[in-house]
Amino acid sequence: MGTMTGQPSRRLSTGAPAHRPDRCVIGIRELGHLTSTERATLEAVTNRFPFRANDSYLQLIDWDDPDDPIRRLVIPDASELEDFGSLDASDEACNTPLPGLQHKYPDTALLLVTDQCAGFCRYCFRKRLFSPENRETVRDVSAGLDYLRSHHEITDVLLTGGDSLSLPTTRLEEILERISSIAHVQTIRLGSKMLAYNPSRVLSDARLQALMRRTVDSGKALYLMCHFDHPRELTPSAAEGLAVVQRLGVQCVNQSPITAGINDDVDTLASLMQACTHLGCPQYYLFQCRPTVGNAGFAVPITRAFSIVSGARARVSGLSRRARYCLSHATGKIEIVGLDDERVYARYHRAKDPADEGRILVYARDDRAVWLDELTPVR
Repeated sequence: MGTMTGQPSRRLSTGAPAHRPDRCVIGIRELGHLTSTERATLEAVTNRFPFRANDSYLQLIDWDDPDDPIRRLVIPDASELEDFGSLDASDEACNTPLPGLQHKYPDTALLLVTDQCAGFCRYCFRKRLFSPENRETVRDVSAGLDYLRSHHEITDVLLTGGDSLSLPTTRLEEILERISSIAHVQTIRLGSKMLAYNPSRVLSDARLQALMRRTVDSGKALYLMCHFDHPRELTPSAAEGLAVVQRLGVQCVNQSPITAGINDDVDTLASLMQACTHLGCPQYYLFQCRPTVGNAGFAVPITRAFSIVSGARARVSGLSRRARYCLSHATGKIEIVGLDDERVYARYHRAKDPADEGRILVYARDDRAVWLDELTPVR
């Protein structure tokens, strides 16, 4: 799979061989590009946080560059063992009325349908899901579906986890058909990084494509919530996958955190935002990397991240400037809207407490702070 240095092309290949699933790589010892010393060091990391990738994604890495952003994204790093953060940095547990379902905002519910992904992002904010003793996801979603049926204020359902497209198509089909039968649910979202990690999952599965089309034809708005972190992930196959799902009536948007060594510079972020717009998958959110255990090496201070986002916005078209830079805080999605020499200005974009909707927040500027709770309110 080739990489792209400019804007991805929308042209679909013709006469190409059938897309086949990639070999899954789950052991550090399988990575021949690492020295034996590096593998031994990183095994200590994978004893705590699992590693998974596949052959085609690993081919995107420039192994001669120890700071390669794709390598940073998927290959374990010793910094993950540093003492930092918590396993549930946004207190999702408080929004979990029953196993496998989160309900934080009145109109939106999350179903945690899987604890699997095609690859494990090293900065993942739900690392706790991949722990053997954790059982937040449930195989039987019947209780969650009953909850959706009884809460008529819920119009928007997000299937996530884990990566919703890592589910077998037959399992995803069962869930989507049952949600589609709930009249008051208008929008269904599939949270997935699959088009970055393994586009063949979409390109080679006619049954999955038919399921997407059928869901759209049922009258529901179906969104694919993509997760491209770096422009090099927008490979020809990823672009083809986006074109295919869009032809099925699926609407695509992108969301990603600002992460150190991956997209924390203006040129890279601007390129990502503009390329996503070009492919019909505009940037939806730019998130502050959550202070989750293991994320010490990926967290960018809020003031620096805001400056990067502002610089990137200045270089892209109006269509690419719509993304909001937010923190997924325990109290809601808080958008950072301004910065001066003394203050950080924010507002609730979405609030758990309706009384907070739209409320303006002002903090003393601290260029070391990586999370809102580290800032001092001034009013």
